[in-house]
Amino acid sequence: MSVTSKTGRAFFRGEKRLAVALALLITAGSASALPPEHEVRRLMLATETAVQNGEWREAGEYLNRLQALDADKPYDYQYFRGRVMLEAGQLNEARQALEQYVSSAGNDGDHYDEALELITDVENAQRRSSTMPEPGQQAERVAIIEPADGQSLASLRRLYLANSNTEALAAHLNSQISANGWRADHRVVRSGTPADIEYRVSSGPGEVHIQESRLMVSGERQVSAEPLPVFGVSPLVRWDCDGGLNTCWIYDPRDGSRLMQLGANRELAREAARTLGRLIKELQNPG
Repeated sequence: MSVTSKTGRAFFRGEKRLAVALALLITAGSASALPPEHEVRRLMLATETAVQNGEWREAGEYLNRLQALDADKPYDYQYFRGRVMLEAGQLNEARQALEQYVSSAGNDGDHYDEALELITDVENAQRRSSTMPEPGQQAERVAIIEPADGQSLASLRRLYLANSNTEALAAHLNSQISANGWRADHRVVRSGTPADIEYRVSSGPGEVHIQESRLMVSGERQVSAEPLPVFGVSPLVRWDCDGGLNTCWIYDPRDGSRLMQLGANRELAREAARTLGRLIKELQNPG
């Protein structure tokens, strides 16, 4: 009897373990039962419904799952991503997604007009945040800006053999953006080969001079220059990166628009934004 009882208990335990294993297999299979193209469509429908109902957290979760899928996504993916980012207050990311939707879908896109209106809303919000800080907020932020890379201005002048603080900061900024130049094929970087987009920064009385050199499809380089007046703008320069595009951006402190397109090195982008802010502050106080 004892043998039969032990055998029965062992059989029961084995059957139970088999049931658990089958349940796990079924659960795991259900997470990816649909082919990717159908799963993309399902999640897009769920995202659209969540946005229509104002369920922004759920919409964000669906978009995250869409982003993880190794499958082509419809143009509307960027539109809904822009709407969710805007709702979350991520203005730079929202603008980037909406602009990508407009560029990809064109004026035949289902949400073309709405996307353009939202881009304008984002632009206005960025301008307000750049030019209308809360009372006392700007002064507090300016106070926490430190010398670039923790180096004093005196050490930067010695490093670059510069005659002034602004000259040293401009040289330091050029070094940082040169080391993080944007390339269409970021996987192949040949020594001595210039980046597809390059910048050269210098300074004059009351303004920063920014020269951009951009490689065109024809193989020629298009050079443009833009002055950045420093008075009346915050020396807190915003930046961010988009891993999907292997691109970091530095934003114009005047209106929040894109000022520089850099490579995907987040640390160099952060330091370049800090150095530009330091240069702006130094030009604002030339004494």
